[in-house]
Amino acid sequence: MPRRSILLFAGFCIALAIGVATATVLTVRDREESTAAPVTSTGQPSVGGPFQLVDQDGRTVDQTLLNGKWSLVFFGFTYCPDFCPTTLAALEATKKQLGARADDVQIVFISVDPARDTPQSLKDYLSSDGFPTGVVGLTGSEAQVKAAADAYRAYFQKVGEGEGYTMNHSLTVYLMGPDGKFRTALAHDLGPERAAQLIERTMARG
Repeated sequence: MPRRSILLFAGFCIALAIGVATATVLTVRDREESTAAPVTSTGQPSVGGPFQLVDQDGRTVDQTLLNGKWSLVFFGFTYCPDFCPTTLAALEATKKQLGARADDVQIVFISVDPARDTPQSLKDYLSSDGFPTGVVGLTGSEAQVKAAADAYRAYFQKVGEGEGYTMNHSLTVYLMGPDGKFRTALAHDLGPERAAQLIERTMARG
């Protein structure tokens, strides 16, 4: 084979080898990047925020009542036949699972039925046997309740007319940190043991 042809062929082989090597490096690097731990955002979802309501003792309160404690916030109403009393009982069991850490947790029950849930009605309801002690019950005007629900992205709707109406509402329990900001959500059917584990893990992260 002529010398020029040999040199051209050798150059082609070298270029081909470099191309293959480069492609191999890029493939390996892409594979490593795709299997690396995903980058997660440190931002928190837009849940929670300013509100002004009235507690079961008739005192005007705002979002600062969440400061300094871990708070389990959920929306319901005292005439609720099933989910609200079940949720309160489950949260009582959850606090028992937390042991000594339960002292760092408060439960905040926000009524979506301000027409019937006066402060006194809330106080009587939350004093029922089987419910957690120290629950903070909140109510207010329709506009105040709607503003609070909107801040937490909580859904509620009046169903029916007359004295026998009921309220549809979301069932999520919101775990708020001692800084008053949202940390995580607890499904209503999570169960006390798993709920306590989730709360403890979230507390450990701060």
